[in-house]
Amino acid sequence: MKLPIMPQGTAIWLVENTALTFEQIAKFCGLHVLEVQALADNEVSVGMIGVDPIEMGQLTREEIERCSGDPKAELVLATPKFETSQIKKSKKKYTPLLKRQDRPDAIAWLLKYYPEMSDATICSLVSSTKTTVASIRNRTRAKVNELKPRDPVLLGFCSQMELDAAIAEVQSKKQEEA
Repeated sequence: MKLPIMPQGTAIWLVENTALTFEQIAKFCGLHVLEVQALADNEVSVGMIGVDPIEMGQLTREEIERCSGDPKAELVLATPKFETSQIKKSKKKYTPLLKRQDRPDAIAWLLKYYPEMSDATICSLVSSTKTTVASIRNRTRAKVNELKPRDPVLLGFCSQMELDAAIAEVQSKKQEEA
């Protein structure tokens, strides 16, 4: 069964914005019901931002309304609006000096939420070097405890489509290994 991209973020959004049961959300996101309960109680999701599955093309309003009326109904993942092969890699452009200071925070965010993502993928997303990524991953970088993990899309290092494609690659590799 295919899972949505960023399942915990999707679960947070569904808990906050729909009348779906925890069981329905858990089954759709590939989480345990207790994980969804903890996300709803804000026990594990401190600082985590919900991801709108409708905007990302993973669900439709009609599907949510259909399942909201019937607690036994299961959400079905919508067909993607775009194929990952259609995404064109943007040419890396000049990064201003002030933004370069945020690069380690973006790397820390990717390592926190997607630790299985390869160093090469992280490097291409945030225009960094493998040495920098490895030093943050191994916690050998100076002032590593002062890093504040922040979303690379919000910082402007990559587009949401590029990040989604990288996450989809990581999830497909994980499923192939399982």
